[in-house]
Amino acid sequence: MTGGTAPDAPGGHMGFVGVTTGSSSINRVFPSWAEILGLPTDRLLGHDLPLDADDLAYRALVRRIRDDPAHRGALVTTHKLRLYQAAHHLFDELDDFARLCGEISSIAKRDGRLLGHAKDPLTAGLALEEFLPAEHFAATGAEVICLGAGGAGTALVWYLTQRADRPARIVCTDTDPGRLAQLRAVAQRGGIPERLIGYVHVTGPYDVPELLDAAPEGSLVVNATGLGKDRPGSPLPAGTTLPRHGYAWEFNYRGSLEFLHQARAQAAERGVTVVDGWRYFIHGWSQVIAEVFDIDLDAATVERLSAAAEAVR
Repeated sequence: MTGGTAPDAPGGHMGFVGVTTGSSSINRVFPSWAEILGLPTDRLLGHDLPLDADDLAYRALVRRIRDDPAHRGALVTTHKLRLYQAAHHLFDELDDFARLCGEISSIAKRDGRLLGHAKDPLTAGLALEEFLPAEHFAATGAEVICLGAGGAGTALVWYLTQRADRPARIVCTDTDPGRLAQLRAVAQRGGIPERLIGYVHVTGPYDVPELLDAAPEGSLVVNATGLGKDRPGSPLPAGTTLPRHGYAWEFNYRGSLEFLHQARAQAAERGVTVVDGWRYFIHGWSQVIAEVFDIDLDAATVERLSAAAEAVR
């Protein structure tokens, strides 16, 4: 299934693979970014796939991107793990993170070759470093509770384990034991100590409060489940309290955002710093655009892109 605006420019178009691509702010942001970056096209084409898409749908989409000369490449959201599982053999080259994490978030072309990259460890780190003090975990003994072990959660866990200042423990939850097993396999391949990560299978939100109650003050709680964006809901039941003086990071910036509203409601009382997914969105898109169009980005250019995006937020 495909949504978005059909291209008619000589420069072709860039793709966007997701569930509801038409409601993303990038559709309004991309033309101004194209002007700032001097891209050959300001056309963005959405490719909407359902959450239960089968392998054939992923392979058909990758072949379409590969075989269409006007298709410059694509950003992949939500479907990163499934696209890798179903279609990684169609790529001529995969970067280290893609192979290690078993996900593809960026599809690019070079000289007739199809390239797949996993940009999320990089973009998660760029976004997190903007709000978390550099020595936070060493200074506080705080831990991380990552709600969701899909592509975004896996990438964040990988980034956190590579930090000089890494948490003493990372607890990951998911309703799907298969995703937890996939995350464990990534950690084992990456040589991450087994004691560093806890893998918790939950059946629903009411399994989570006990984990938060046991977390030290200052801990980081992340909603990487997709709840509140692609489908309504929160990984936390109503009334759940977050760790005092901690951080609540909602990976999403659009949707019903129940987790974000829950965190903001207790921010003042419990001293919680609440962060939405806007800067993650900025870094995620800018890094993939740079890969697709083979351009370099510096910090000043990223800030220009952010300022342009704020105008349509």
